[in-house]
Amino acid sequence: MATHDNEMTREGYEALQKELDHLVTVTRKENAERLKEAISYGDISENSEYDAAKDAQAETEERITTIEAMLRTAKIADEDETPDEGVIATGRTVTLHDLIYDEEVTYKIVGNTEADPFNGKLSNASAVGQHLLGARAGDVLEFPVIDGTAKYKVLDVRK
Repeated sequence: MATHDNEMTREGYEALQKELDHLVTVTRKENAERLKEAISYGDISENSEYDAAKDAQAETEERITTIEAMLRTAKIADEDETPDEGVIATGRTVTLHDLIYDEEVTYKIVGNTEADPFNGKLSNASAVGQHLLGARAGDVLEFPVIDGTAKYKVLDVRK
């Protein structure tokens, strides 16, 4: 099952939109105030507050541009496009039995921008995520990973 370059869950899209709104309505104003205050200190050529305020402003603008591009090109994973509820797809939660380490793990398959494996969010474009897409409960998957071989039995797939 192929993924769209910028596929993400509805929750991921909404989180980015919320971050963008905050950056535009709150952080930009805070940066402008910091810059204004730093300028009031006088000579800006040797003003560390001014330099820090300019850096913060540049970082904010870069993040705004990045998020706008991600949202503009985003494809929200549509549950209706995957006909079978039991198929692993972006937006689904999957429980696996790791046959190498004999442990059970649960991940939500998400887009690249949402990935956070330590908190149970696995990218659909990661080495493991790509191999899971399209599998069903009961399937046993074995594939190469950076440090050897991964082997999983799919126990459950749910929305």
